[in-house]
Amino acid sequence: MLVELKVASLTVDPFTNLPTLRLADGNGRSLSFGIGQNEAPAIAAELAEVRLDRPMTHDLMKTILGLWAIELERIEIHALPGQQRRGMLSARLFLRQPDGVARTVDARPSDAVALALRAHAPIFVDEKLCNFGTSAQLREPAPSRLQEMPAASKWKM
Repeated sequence: MLVELKVASLTVDPFTNLPTLRLADGNGRSLSFGIGQNEAPAIAAELAEVRLDRPMTHDLMKTILGLWAIELERIEIHALPGQQRRGMLSARLFLRQPDGVARTVDARPSDAVALALRAHAPIFVDEKLCNFGTSAQLREPAPSRLQEMPAASKWKM
């Protein structure tokens, strides 16, 4: 079963020193997971309603979808098949073309959330993932190279 969650916070995990995104609802269900250092500023900018002079990647994607009149109906976050114990997450974008044809696209959870925030699309999560483990246990597939993260206070929402 899927549950709708909203972005509750963006912080830095004190154990991994990596950005951590927390999704939650008003009923005590939540999901925290580590995200890439490139996606954290994109999510933070949208949460803070900061408008930049030049579009970020997720702004560009939203513009392209809009030019083609494609609607982002929702995103869904699931465990990668066979990877729930390892905490590897995956996301799907659910798109609708102007002719009514529905399409789905695989995405990293952080990219999906960044786009959903911009498109005001709901975020759904597999209920089995809610309140499972810690942010150090739930993560996206790791990028090949990590850069040093700015101070935690900058990302606290």
